[in-house]
Amino acid sequence: MSETYTQYTNELSSAIGNLRKDIPDVMQGFSAMASAASKEGALDKKTKELIALSIGVATHCKGCIGFHVKALIALGVTREEMTEMLGMAIYMGGGPSLMYAAEAMQAFEEFSKK
Repeated sequence: MSETYTQYTNELSSAIGNLRKDIPDVMQGFSAMASAASKEGALDKKTKELIALSIGVATHCKGCIGFHVKALIALGVTREEMTEMLGMAIYMGGGPSLMYAAEAMQAFEEFSKK
């Protein structure tokens, strides 16, 4: 990987900030949807973030990996929880998901050091 997930997510955050200025209605709608979907209910926030990350891995979304791993670290995810979830993502997404699962573990290692 040529750049760290910290660099990547910081640059992506800046680009997303520009979109907030350019298309505020769309971005407000997206933020409202994200807030509603991640609100605690029958599932806690960590479980919902694990689901989001597994979908990010299965759909090969590098930005999703960075943002959701960072959120999971803040929520106290363990290495065991990460690897078990990644096993399911690999199962559901096949070989390409294996490559992104490896990237998700790189992000986990990086964000865990902070």
